[in-house]
Amino acid sequence: MDPLSTFRLDGRTAFVSGGGGAIGSAIAVALGGAGASIVIGEIAQDRADAAAEAVRATGAACLAVAGDITAEAEAERIVALGLERFGRIDIVVNAVGGGAGKVVFDAETYPRDAWDWIMELNLRSTLVATQATVRAMIAAGHGGRVVNISSVRAQLGINTGYSAYVAAKGAVSSLTRQWATEWAKHGITVNAIAPTFVDTPQVAMLLGDPAFKAGVVSRIPLGRVGETGDLVGAVLFFASDASAFVTGQILTIDGGLTATQ
Repeated sequence: MDPLSTFRLDGRTAFVSGGGGAIGSAIAVALGGAGASIVIGEIAQDRADAAAEAVRATGAACLAVAGDITAEAEAERIVALGLERFGRIDIVVNAVGGGAGKVVFDAETYPRDAWDWIMELNLRSTLVATQATVRAMIAAGHGGRVVNISSVRAQLGINTGYSAYVAAKGAVSSLTRQWATEWAKHGITVNAIAPTFVDTPQVAMLLGDPAFKAGVVSRIPLGRVGETGDLVGAVLFFASDASAFVTGQILTIDGGLTATQ
């Protein structure tokens, strides 16, 4: 068998939660290019539609649905629409998240409303989208793939007011291991990627500060921050049969940052 064929996703459907964002849309396009049909869940319909257009340009079928992925009913609705359209969902990629650079506070005064928002955006979105999809996977009985997006901040602190973000991403990494253990009996693997800073509009404010960016880059042996394209290979690996015997793993994508810590 051609080993590259194990990375193909023909006949499968992937739900990309947050698929209209910079990272989510890059992942959706990559999975579509590998042969999967795509369900994009995104808070704003215009962003979902724009990402769906890019997916369809690969030749893949794509359903774009607007909805709040932090709400159970909305996640269930999107999954139900995906099942109605494609008949199955085999993969869920949790690409909702971020926000840390918008709510930076000292740890001793971190406000409850900012804490709750970061937790909803990064942790609850991962929980409810995964639960809705995995229930469908278990009912179908054909296994599946869960791919979470954690962060190097799940294991490394930073001298910036990121208390809620590091707590949320640490929980995502822990849930990855827990879910992998629980759902292995259903043939469902659960893995995560953990990037460092990725150059997207979400972190433009931070990376727009030359001193801050220089400080980040100086700690990365490969000498740059990440790009969205740096993440898609790892996601494709975890979403495909190439990783059939891999579960409960968090793959750090950081240009060597954590190797120096």
